[in-house]
Amino acid sequence: MKVQAVTDVGRERSVNQDYIYYSLTEIGSLPNLFLVADGMGGHKAGDMASRYTVETFVSLVKESTEKDPISIINHAVTKVNEMLLDKAKESADYEGMGTTLVVATIYNQVLKVANVGDSRLYILGNDITQITRDHSLVEEMVALGEINREQARHHEKKNIITRAIGGYKTVEAEMFSVDLKPDDKILICSDGLSNMVEDSEILKTVRMSGDIDTAAERLVELANENGGKDNITVMIIEP
Repeated sequence: MKVQAVTDVGRERSVNQDYIYYSLTEIGSLPNLFLVADGMGGHKAGDMASRYTVETFVSLVKESTEKDPISIINHAVTKVNEMLLDKAKESADYEGMGTTLVVATIYNQVLKVANVGDSRLYILGNDITQITRDHSLVEEMVALGEINREQARHHEKKNIITRAIGGYKTVEAEMFSVDLKPDDKILICSDGLSNMVEDSEILKTVRMSGDIDTAAERLVELANENGGKDNITVMIIEP
């Protein structure tokens, strides 16, 4: 298994509020672990929210006595949400902070995924398939038929998310399970990539790059070339 992860502040932000973590070896009862978080809040709050959530999540997984990956992840999501809410009470600077979170682990060629917010996980094979579902206002509008996918991409409220770690007293991660095929690649990213680069261009870039290191760097470059309006995080995994 190989992984490459790159995060970049982008062209318009002064602070990178994205945070990434991965381990190709066991973390607690999980055989491996991949995390991407995109913080939100003020200058200090978003940065703190994503870093605190990821670091605390890893600690909770290490300490868990559960054996089932879904149970481990669900418990850690619930607990880290409570802990982030408590952390926000420590300083006025942290008021209202929250973060998206994508969690992934792979064993026996099965990918287990959890997400909260609008950071994404894709499978790149013959095509590009978004596995996670955005917890956002525009995604709800698309589901209701009020706008189409292209309108959603450019909607003025596309950054409003409806679910976040630290957003509410309780939060529920949406869970997914995917049987991986040979040669599938996994892409986890913040919306700094998905809002700036079309899915078809993401797939084309990864295919044309000689390796995942080059692909990850090129995707960040493309997001910046297209405006770089947000922090950009790209993690590509070869199972």
